Amino acid sequence: MVNRSVTRRAVLGGLGGLVLAGGAGLGVRAWQQRGATGPDGPFQENPLVSGLQQLKSEIPLPARYRLPLVVPPVLTPTVDGPRDRYEITQKVATQEIVPGLRTQIWGYDGRFPGPTIVSRRGRPTVVRHRNELPVPTVVHLHGGHTPAESDGYPTDLVLPGSGAPPVPAPSVPAPLGSPSGSAHHGAHDPGAVVTTLTRDYTYPMEQPAATLWYHDHRMDFTGPSVWRGLAGFHLVRDDEEERLPLPGADRELPLMIVDRAFAADGSLSYPALDPDLIHTPGVQEPYTQGVLGDVTLVNGVPWPVHEVTAVRYRLRILNASNARVYDLALRAPNGPLPIVQIGSDGGLLATPVRHDSLTVAPAERFDVVVDFSGVKPGQLVELVNLAGSGPTASVMAFRVTASARDDSAVPDTLAVVEPVDPSSVTVHRAFDFHRGTMYGWTINGQYFDPTAPVFDTTLGTAEIWTFTSDYHHPVHVHLSSFRVLSRGGGPPGPYDAGLKDTVFVNGAEKVSVLVRFTDYPGRFLLHCHNLEHEDMAMMATFRVR
Repeated sequence: MVNRSVTRRAVLGGLGGLVLAGGAGLGVRAWQQRGATGPDGPFQENPLVSGLQQLKSEIPLPARYRLPLVVPPVLTPTVDGPRDRYEITQKVATQEIVPGLRTQIWGYDGRFPGPTIVSRRGRPTVVRHRNELPVPTVVHLHGGHTPAESDGYPTDLVLPGSGAPPVPAPSVPAPLGSPSGSAHHGAHDPGAVVTTLTRDYTYPMEQPAATLWYHDHRMDFTGPSVWRGLAGFHLVRDDEEERLPLPGADRELPLMIVDRAFAADGSLSYPALDPDLIHTPGVQEPYTQGVLGDVTLVNGVPWPVHEVTAVRYRLRILNASNARVYDLALRAPNGPLPIVQIGSDGGLLATPVRHDSLTVAPAERFDVVVDFSGVKPGQLVELVNLAGSGPTASVMAFRVTASARDDSAVPDTLAVVEPVDPSSVTVHRAFDFHRGTMYGWTINGQYFDPTAPVFDTTLGTAEIWTFTSDYHHPVHVHLSSFRVLSRGGGPPGPYDAGLKDTVFVNGAEKVSVLVRFTDYPGRFLLHCHNLEHEDMAMMATFRVR
């Protein structure tokens, strides 16, 4: 299929795929010089969102801070000896996201966000997913230390049951750049494990307490699937965390922050080339840098407000947006409130870190404590986005209702975090995240091919990986967390503390991390978590032996 200069190649017979077009990519500085424009005129030039196009909703935007925050329900497991079992059904549903309008979503148990799973360190969790959607799906536990067969490799599909539209037979293309271009050789992905209707994902949970999340990971269609609602929290708890006097119970809030846009009928707008998400992957050309919406949702509610007492609260912040980077700050009537970080992607920090604001890239999590004791009852505290403008400059609000006794605290020492010694590491790898010479994104000049691992690594061996970029890329590594060693040739940045599984690499930046893979051999992924970049082939497979 050819559309202008666009050439389509189907991966896994249209269940994955890549749309290619002429023209090299532009980094942040190039976009600023060119003067990026969106569908409605000049786009904001904050460097965190430079070059991205923002969809404009066709509905009157709901008022800020009128709707109450909704906390996703926690699933109750079925106890099966030494393990906990859950069942989740992926299905089409409607939800009143904007007051007075019904919006069709794809939801885990028909909800957006999906229900929260809470696991205990060392106690295995088994989640059976049932796919009643009209498309195949894949579930990835983001941040999970998970065997390869349950990690959610993008070709390990769960096909819909009977009654769903037929899907093409799986095949993979010839490598990009080969003389045959987009020709198909018809071979099956030999490593793919495809099931129909259901699949059991087994998570050993041999990992520290942390804020994880689960989401769809189907090759080339992750972006639109997550946009439609396929995301939920998965929290891990352990004894070390519970010994700390941190805020808990109703003073512990998981906050999933996303941006979306809405059509006139209340449906979710997304510039997919194929609205059915079956045959043609990718987005319309103005949005290939990444898709932004003009409505900020927290736990599926637009600009919500939450009533709090004048005590400490623990906020588990997750940026589940496709492409938007937030710079979050708290504004009270008498001035800004400090944000005390106690945890990162992979668990608790060794010591707390105080921030005036948080730069949070897609897929990153920040576990923080906020003290509302200095705010008078009746006053409003806003969580704002310093990287936004207009409606996207606001996120949510907290209304202080009364004073209360607070027996929580943030200790000077939080957790034992194993020190790193980079001087003993002998394996170094470099990864360049760059726009392709055609429509798409590459790692080291290569587009993703699920049948071709780009390197092998050995269980237990520490390696130093260096990421460079032409644009802002949140880089995610599967299987094991890592430690950030340096940023831009200097020390790690203010948001790099602790164990990470996703690191924000800004345009023309270089970030080095130390990673060691343990316990589970198999094939895993390294990729950009800007979901439009991921869907346009910015992924690489590595094998752990």
